[in-house]
Amino acid sequence: MFEDEPSGNDIVFEGDADLSGGAFFPDDALFNGMPAFVMLFFVIVIGIFLFSIFKGISTWSKNEQSPRLSVKAKITGKRTNVQRHGGHAHEHHHSHTSTTYYVTFQFESTDRSEFTVSGSEYGKLAEGDEGMLTFQGTRFLDFQRNPSEEHTDA
Repeated sequence: MFEDEPSGNDIVFEGDADLSGGAFFPDDALFNGMPAFVMLFFVIVIGIFLFSIFKGISTWSKNEQSPRLSVKAKITGKRTNVQRHGGHAHEHHHSHTSTTYYVTFQFESTDRSEFTVSGSEYGKLAEGDEGMLTFQGTRFLDFQRNPSEEHTDA
């Protein structure tokens, strides 16, 4: 009953079995491309993250190496950028905003520079104010209004 040679009724597998999925999982670009697409997505996200870190460190380093300058300047503009953030968590909707404050200064040479300032500093400054601006690279440090320009609260 046990034979070394297969009979005509026996099923014989020669070589490796075909495990490509057959009709249930076709061997097409959608299924083959998915892992590569996911990998590409993560590479792009990580690349953007690393680029942002590098850019931040580069700006910080450049500012640290720049001299502190104090120059006569006039405030020619103020603006804000409000960003709204929100999301859902366990059926609770939450949102908050963040505001970035910008002030544009014009120098005696008529060049202009815009600096990010704190909210409290933004509130103290008014368009048309003249005084001494102190900055280091792209970093705002201080603005001392000329004594004749002081505003009085009446």
